[in-house]
Parts: sequence; C-alpha cells; structure tokens
Amino acid sequence: MTLTTLLPTLRRSLPDPLRATRWPDHTEATTVDVIIDAISLDGLARLCDTPCVHTGEHTVGHARDGRTVRDDITVVLTRVVHVERLADGLALRLDADLTHADPSWTDLRLIGRASTASVTNAIVVDGLRATSLVPADVTAGDVVAVPCAGLFTRRDIRRGAATGRDR
Repeated sequence: MTLTTLLPTLRRSLPDPLRATRWPDHTEATTVDVIIDAISLDGLARLCDTPCVHTGEHTVGHARDGRTVRDDITVVLTRVVHVERLADGLALRLDADLTHADPSWTDLRLIGRASTASVTNAIVVDGLRATSLVPADVTAGDVVAVPCAGLFTRRDIRRGAATGRDR
C-alpha cells in the first residue's frame, strides 16, 4: 500500500509510484501523466486518440556474454467508455480490445488528471473480467494507461479490427 493510497489528496503533489519491472525503461510518473523516453502519454492520447499504443523495452538483465537482455512492453492508452457503479466497486468498459494482450491490470494508471478520490476495485468487462484498483471517481471519457507484455500495434487492439470492421 502506498502513501497516495492511504492519503489520496497527496496525488495532487506526489505521483503514485510505478513498478519499474512493468513499464519500459526511462519511464517517469507525474501527478497527471506518465512519460516514456520524453513522450507524454497524455499528449499521445490527445494527438492520436484512443486506443493507441507506445512501445518500449525493459532491461531484464545481462547475459553471460555481456549482452543486455530486454523484454518488449507495449503501453496501451484506452478511454473508459462506460462505468457502472457496483456495490463493491466499479465495472469499466474500455475502447481497446485487450483480450489478446497480456495487460498488467495492477499497474493501470489514470492519465490526464489527478484524482483525490480513494481507490476502489474495478472490473474491466468485455470478455476480460480483469480486476484493478482505480480512483473511485473514474468516469466515462477518462483515459487510462495499461502496460502489457510483448510487442503489438494499434491495429491489434482496436475494437472490430479482428473482423475487419474499423471503429
């Protein structure tokens, strides 16, 4: 449990910490954004609309021969399109299809604003039934970033892309 989880008002001045193992190298958190290799994810979502992706590498270690071993990480920026309030949290519907990705739901980040609401459980619906913790005031229109293992493109996560329909 982090300090910002215990005292959510601190999120205005102190960013929630990132688990470095789940995000690309050179990733920094701010109170309202995540910046990867000097690229603002908030700016990327505004420029490209959602869903969109940013790819990077995470250094895992070094091989015996001295080579650096890296894993690919794709960060998906997706918009919340529907929120249902449940007795024990929220149910979220997103504009990205992550059924074929390997998302790290525990590392989901709200992008574009600092929330001072306490965190609550969230279920991501649309065939995923994944759980995460999100600020209780998440609403339709909010953008979230989700790091995913592997390398894929925007086309891989657009709704309807697998059947040939575009959004």
